Amino acid sequence: MAKRQAKSPNAYRTISEVADAMEVPQHVLRFWEGKFSQIKPMKRGGGRRYYRPEDVEIIQAIRTLLHEDGYTIKGAQKLLREQGVKSIIQQYANDGDEAAEETEEAVSGAEQAAEETTVEMSSRQEALTEIRDRLQNVRKKLKGELLS
Repeated sequence: MAKRQAKSPNAYRTISEVADAMEVPQHVLRFWEGKFSQIKPMKRGGGRRYYRPEDVEIIQAIRTLLHEDGYTIKGAQKLLREQGVKSIIQQYANDGDEAAEETEEAVSGAEQAAEETTVEMSSRQEALTEIRDRLQNVRKKLKGELLS
């Protein structure tokens, strides 16, 4: 089976692709379309939805408002109305950049701590090996003394 290439960032997405990316069921996206006029997917024959990159950005912002920031639907609608879609998207895009930087710093710190732990464990292992060798020598001497 051939491996599918990733879509271009500018490609249209199906409802299943967007639902998977946002980690919400498809029916939630359809519900949000009815509650947020800013979400306007293109519909083809049979009602099949295709989301533009702008739609995906709006959905991501709405998802963050509702699921992470704790807004109600009415509260999110009001915020989008008062501040505008572009402002909200920009705000959450910047928050995402900061979160990515924080994640990168945390990973770097964890890698450094792991390296220090490895060095520390290696030195402890060397010390334990030296102690074991000394104990084995003492055992041999005691065994020799007992047999003589």
